Amino acid sequence: MSTGLDALTQKKINAWLTGNYDADTKAKIQKLLDDKKDTDLTDSFYKDLEFGTGGMRGEMGVGSNRMNKYTVGSATQGFANYINQVVGLGDPEGSSVAIAYDSRNNSPYFAQVAADIFSANGIKVFLFSALRPTPELSFAIRYLKCQGGLVVTASHNPREYNGYKAYWNDGSQVVAPHDKNIVAEVNKIQSVDEINFVGNPKLITLIGENIDFQYLKTIENNCINPDVIARQSELRIVYSSIHGTGITLVPKALQLLGFENVSVVEAQAEPDGNFPTVIYPNPEEAEAMSLAMNQAQELDADLVIATDPDADRVGAAVKNPKGDWVLLNGNQMASLIIYYLLDAWKKAGKLTGKEFVAKTIVTTNIIDKMCETRGVKCYNTLTGFKYIAAVIRELEGKEKFICGGEESYGYLIGDAVRDKDAIASCAMIAELTAYAKDNGKSLFDFLTEMYMENGFYYEGLISLTKKGKAGAEEIQQMMVNLRANIPTTVAGSEPITVLDYNDLTSKNLKTGEITNIPVGLGMESSNVIQLVLADGTKVSARPSGTEPKIKFYVSVNAPLNRPEDFEIVLANLKAKVSAIQEDLGLK
Repeated sequence: MSTGLDALTQKKINAWLTGNYDADTKAKIQKLLDDKKDTDLTDSFYKDLEFGTGGMRGEMGVGSNRMNKYTVGSATQGFANYINQVVGLGDPEGSSVAIAYDSRNNSPYFAQVAADIFSANGIKVFLFSALRPTPELSFAIRYLKCQGGLVVTASHNPREYNGYKAYWNDGSQVVAPHDKNIVAEVNKIQSVDEINFVGNPKLITLIGENIDFQYLKTIENNCINPDVIARQSELRIVYSSIHGTGITLVPKALQLLGFENVSVVEAQAEPDGNFPTVIYPNPEEAEAMSLAMNQAQELDADLVIATDPDADRVGAAVKNPKGDWVLLNGNQMASLIIYYLLDAWKKAGKLTGKEFVAKTIVTTNIIDKMCETRGVKCYNTLTGFKYIAAVIRELEGKEKFICGGEESYGYLIGDAVRDKDAIASCAMIAELTAYAKDNGKSLFDFLTEMYMENGFYYEGLISLTKKGKAGAEEIQQMMVNLRANIPTTVAGSEPITVLDYNDLTSKNLKTGEITNIPVGLGMESSNVIQLVLADGTKVSARPSGTEPKIKFYVSVNAPLNRPEDFEIVLANLKAKVSAIQEDLGLK
């Protein structure tokens, strides 16, 4: 054994080499040892994959910190044990799960491994017969009255990743206490021999088109202005699934609503876990959207939309007044959707004072402002749609959910699904684009109108990637340093409030007064810190729960008095964000 490995890593490697693991796995580990790949071995074994804000996610390969048959198996066995504790072993009324998977390499295999383990533990399994979007999995759990479920996906991560999102019976990703309880059950498994890999085919039922039909009906029900769509049925839409699951349902959803001129980016239409046409399969990246925007330019389209591999996130592009295609960021699109829905609900006489919107604490505050002026509550939650789902669950039957959104390109319309939903969002984005065109405007004009009415809000994000054990330790130290050294000024503006979600406190830096941030309604302790500056700027720092990154968010705003001033105000706000990032040592 290499002397470059710590004792815990060596112990885990020995357990895999001597345990009941398959010969191929052992051979791969031995080769890493023979080649003295100490860094790779440490990163593969120094810890176990854990549930974060989005479940379990990691690079595929051998080891306790990699996505493979055994880490999927351990997580699923722990999940199965917990379900059987909560529901009761073999309970025919509640002991069931739904499983979906995306287009990534090994996703069908991992889904089948999980299905076999659940069924081996007496739990009925509804397994999608082919790849499907994550939001449809959330819907299926509720529709089939399952106790839980999972989707095998790494969302928008690079091709070498895969992952595992665990869901509870309300169709949302697991939250406390279930997340911690599942992890506790997983941690109790000390040997691979405790995992029941041999499935019971009698307990596995394949599902597909029947769930598609019911799910698409909910998207049709979200439509507010079908008459507008009828008039604008020839709206020119370009859509890309970026080699993911969106191709299964986005074109169908748009067709169902009445859009007849949808052009699919064929080069990216085939599901493929190698993502051959992009560096990252992420609609947040301009490079991933380039083929779609080129096609839109050729067709003189009205809208570009693209979804990530598991179709829970959507990116969009529109033409500006110069005729150039520009990407809208997640804050802009979340704001536009909510701007449209709030006014549509008001015109329809549906605002009674009991409606609400939900967003995350790092998402633009223009949403708070729009809700306030329309008498609609806006709940701010921790990052992750499971917290927005928690608000919906807690307020069910008391208040009516309109829409939710987060800056990372995730939106939810209505409450049939309890996770971000790119299928329903594509449909709604197309509808609001049709609405704008029906009123002689482009989607860009609609954006400008929103900013003129509510102020021009602009957000900047810097993500620092820190891989492996050393990276994780560096990220934690960065958060410790920030808490210990709150700056006295940031780009000329004084911090006036520090919100520390780790201990759920808000400190007034002028008076020293400390108040508690209320627990509940999507809020619990989390390693996030926010600074609110005297000029209204908000700076947030948050380690990612699903990626080896620490993220810094900056939100600034200014008035927009005339459409002609859009580019000038935008340039000024970008310069301000850049100055803040530089002052914080992030550039």
